Amino acid sequence: MTTWRFPEKLSSASLRARFLVAILLWVALGIGGIWYSATSVFTRHIEQQYHDELYGHVRELAGLVDVTRDGQIALSRPLSDPRYLEPMSGFYWQVTVDAGQTLRSASMRHGMLDDDVAHSPQVVHTIESGPTGPAITYGFTRLVPDGRVIHYVIATDKRYLDDAIAGFTRELTLWLAALALALIGTGVAVIAFALRPLNRLGIAVAELRSGRREPLQGQFPAEISPLVDDLNIYIVENQAIIDRARVQAGNLAHSLRTPLAIITDEAERLHDDPHSKGHGTSLLRQCDIMVQQIEYHLARARSAAMAKTSGRTSLLPDIFAPLLGAMRKLHPDKLFVLEHPVGMDMKVAVDPVDLSELLSILLDNAGKWANARVAISLEANAGRLAISLSDDGPGMTPAQMVDAFAIGTRFDNAKPGSGLGLAIASDIAEVYAIDLRLEANPAGGITARLGIHATPY
Repeated sequence: MTTWRFPEKLSSASLRARFLVAILLWVALGIGGIWYSATSVFTRHIEQQYHDELYGHVRELAGLVDVTRDGQIALSRPLSDPRYLEPMSGFYWQVTVDAGQTLRSASMRHGMLDDDVAHSPQVVHTIESGPTGPAITYGFTRLVPDGRVIHYVIATDKRYLDDAIAGFTRELTLWLAALALALIGTGVAVIAFALRPLNRLGIAVAELRSGRREPLQGQFPAEISPLVDDLNIYIVENQAIIDRARVQAGNLAHSLRTPLAIITDEAERLHDDPHSKGHGTSLLRQCDIMVQQIEYHLARARSAAMAKTSGRTSLLPDIFAPLLGAMRKLHPDKLFVLEHPVGMDMKVAVDPVDLSELLSILLDNAGKWANARVAISLEANAGRLAISLSDDGPGMTPAQMVDAFAIGTRFDNAKPGSGLGLAIASDIAEVYAIDLRLEANPAGGITARLGIHATPY
């Protein structure tokens, strides 16, 4: 069972994701803290205001009630708050004498308040059921001249307090949500602005890789400039190393060719002598193998170096013009026909020298085996370029198509060649991630198909 760990996932995320997560956390904590603090402060403030108001009203009520010696009570004037006069307004008062008279506010058309709330000379309060719902109730007691207890009770519906708190909370939530969105939007804009140099660096690297620009160019912030400078130095030094390696490989091949030519000459002499014909044949065979290996590995080293360092691109179908001209001269009895969409201009990230070599190998093979015609077609679909080269020759068996890309494979020794062409073509295709395969044509012959990632020019 795998455990998902947020820190590990975040460490592998992009800089944008990291900054965005930090902004979201900061906004959530900040806005959440403001919301909680504001609602708590407002709730305490308005509750205190309600309680202070009710405390004052119950004291005012006691001051307005006149008590006679025989325990009769009367209100000298209405309370100062007119809401106690509106019917069922949610603001009520009640004065009760034990075993005696009861006075109620004009607002209380039905129902009554609980006298037991007022059970002490000290003002107490609680939440009780009032005529129109739960009410915040205040009350206290006094003694009338004959010794009985008089209860002063005043109440306000709790819904008013709840509605005030809910309204404030709702409005505060809307404003803070708008503020959070504004802060997140500002943070996203800041991230986009701050990371724009990295975007330009990524574009410059992509252009370097595609061969449109070398070295990296442009103005970058002080934090990125050292990296760009180091990359440019690395590009120059790496290219110099590759160039030296290619020169050394060429020098090695050249130095091997001279003694190899001498060995081949001596082997031919041995082959011509009836007494040493067998030894000469064996030596000639080994010399051919050494020549094949030298040519093959030189071609492979050159294509690999070009693919990793040149960053150059090839334009199709323009690259076929010189190739077809050469093929028509090399195979004058064969017809080479190129078909492609009108106005087609596609660019592929393959060095033109390597692509020319790959295509020339396939075209030459097709020309050798074709009876009369070689057809080349180009198609572009969803950013991918498909190249087909078909001949009308005798074709190949499935086993032959599998072995065709092996080093030194030759199916007809009467045909010119060294058996290295398709092996070199396969290696060039592998270096550039080109899909290369052979297919049998239903009407006879072979089709070589290449699939290459491409972009419109």
